[in-house]
Amino acid sequence: MATTRGNAQERGQAGRTAAASPEKGQRGPERGREGPGTDQADEGLPAADWRVCGLVNALARRIETHVREHATALGLTAPQAVALRELTEPMTLRELAQRMSCEPSNSTFVSDRLEEQGLVERRPHPSDRRAKQLVLTPKGTALRERLMASLSTESPLSPLSDQEQGTLQQLLMRAVVH
Repeated sequence: MATTRGNAQERGQAGRTAAASPEKGQRGPERGREGPGTDQADEGLPAADWRVCGLVNALARRIETHVREHATALGLTAPQAVALRELTEPMTLRELAQRMSCEPSNSTFVSDRLEEQGLVERRPHPSDRRAKQLVLTPKGTALRERLMASLSTESPLSPLSDQEQGTLQQLLMRAVVH
């Protein structure tokens, strides 16, 4: 049952953020705090840090759920959907792994499943004879277009204007690279 094991492997990689976050009502890494809106400081971190952490985790879970639901409707796993989203151009498995924020072994597994479905194919790399590039097939391109259209409906960020989404992205980027 490689498919069952594989799907569990894919779910484990895609759900890594959600798995690290407590479900509603459970106590998690917030050291006993519940939910995204705590206002108490904890051992060296300001209360605002905990609030932002909770909110970012809650948003990440909503986005993961959104992706998983839309992927499932198209017969894909969430990691397969992420891979299709990232395959905007030919790329190596290592490049795909970097874009998916996963290990190369996981991107290999995901791309194997996509290849079995006729959505991608491996081609020789034009400048590195040792490497192969993943390329979307016409079927993969069509499914990617359907996926992207589906994902754009009722996005978890849709309550925010384009400008607000841009501001949120800029603020998060500044906090991450600081």
